Amino acid sequence: MATPEKKPILLDFEKPLVELDARIAQIRELAEENDVDVSDQISLLEARAVQLRQEIFSSLTPSQRLQVARHPRRPSTLDYIQAMTDEWVELHGDRSTGIDDRALVGGIARLEGRPVVMLGHQKGRDTKDNVSRNFGMASPGGYRKAMRLMDHANRFGMPILTFIDTPGAYAGLEAERLGQGEAIAYNLREMFRLDVPIICTVIGEGGSGGALGIGVGDRLMMFEHSVYTVASPEACAAILWKDAGKSPQAAEALKITATDLKNLGILDQILPEPVGGAHADPIHTAATLKQALIDNIDALSQLSRQQRRDLRYQKFRQIGKFEEVAV
Repeated sequence: MATPEKKPILLDFEKPLVELDARIAQIRELAEENDVDVSDQISLLEARAVQLRQEIFSSLTPSQRLQVARHPRRPSTLDYIQAMTDEWVELHGDRSTGIDDRALVGGIARLEGRPVVMLGHQKGRDTKDNVSRNFGMASPGGYRKAMRLMDHANRFGMPILTFIDTPGAYAGLEAERLGQGEAIAYNLREMFRLDVPIICTVIGEGGSGGALGIGVGDRLMMFEHSVYTVASPEACAAILWKDAGKSPQAAEALKITATDLKNLGILDQILPEPVGGAHADPIHTAATLKQALIDNIDALSQLSRQQRRDLRYQKFRQIGKFEEVAV
């Protein structure tokens, strides 16, 4: 039996595209019924649809980019790993609690024949899967598992590739009881001492300390429609204005987009996405990410261990630095 085609999930700002596509389909149907050649008109409308899509996605607001970053069909960590690698062996457990956190996955892979350790947040594809993976919000065990894998990579000289996609670390009572803050803080400290190249990529939503727990690296990359923020716009609006409905204003003020972060000197590289977002052409998006990872591994491999550690330290010391000027 043929697998039914999945119905597209449309975002609110894509409404003009839906209307234009519906108009094209209607004209094509009427032309077939009446045996009329309207190929020229349809070609013009299809060209207009392509142009309109480009116009919309080239001028998204921060709030709209957040919608794209949270798109249910946006490629996940495991999607990219399976698309990019020659081999992949997932590893489980933090060797502490005996529980394997499915919100943060990791393992050993081969990237163009080179052994690497890959790890990242993993959201679900449907409600059941999201509940199982806690919507990509990792527990302390997840961050301790990540650190265990990174220590393994350091011991055997394998580059570390992390993929960030989480609304934040899990903030439940059990997570606090098990030391959520300590687990993230430990990772922040320990990632600075590692000798191997570390490349971090925000593939979707990078939220708060949950993102930083695997976000200390030599290079920070982001896909063009990803976001990286100290707190979600909804949380920020609720704190500042007691009104989560003001999240669009918060998103603008927080400077969460890849362009904003590049201008602020936090981000090293913006990775382009297909028109319509990464979910519109996941294979092409994975190829873009793979090439960027290979290029950065090659560049970082030219440096000594001490040089990488020193540059990593200086990179993060520069974040938030400012000078006061008398006026």
